[in-house]
Amino acid sequence: MLNPVPWRHVRDWTCNGCGICCKEYDIVLKFNEWLHLVRNYGVKTTVAGLNNLYLNKRRDGTCVFLQNIFGKWSCGLQTNKPLACRLWPFKVLISPRYGKPREALYPYRNKRFYVYLDPFCPQIRWGKPSPRVIYNIVPEFIDLALGLRKKQYYSTSNVV
Repeated sequence: MLNPVPWRHVRDWTCNGCGICCKEYDIVLKFNEWLHLVRNYGVKTTVAGLNNLYLNKRRDGTCVFLQNIFGKWSCGLQTNKPLACRLWPFKVLISPRYGKPREALYPYRNKRFYVYLDPFCPQIRWGKPSPRVIYNIVPEFIDLALGLRKKQYYSTSNVV
């Protein structure tokens, strides 16, 4: 697996609903997310690991909430998605974990954040960041990470 890449290497990014994130990754749940899912959808929607709780997967390896709508993949949870799902492929940190701190630094709301992307996402367009990345996409992901926003505009696909 490749290390996450600083946001300053990304010209643009848009979720196209390919579903790779819901097929290839095990989603770690926070306890309150796990509790919400168990209460509303049943215990079989989650699975316990050695040290974490996860979203469950179907036999084919896809997330139990992944749905195909008009040929695009979409999350059946949408506004109730776990934080890990809402943030992928972005990682918002308060210290540089994957190197290149100057390139990952994003000053926002009088704080310093280090923003990286998982290069496995096929929708990343590499290059100098566009104004859309600088002023819309990265701030939205930081707001999501901080819990200041739940509604997603730039950080999810618009399938329906």
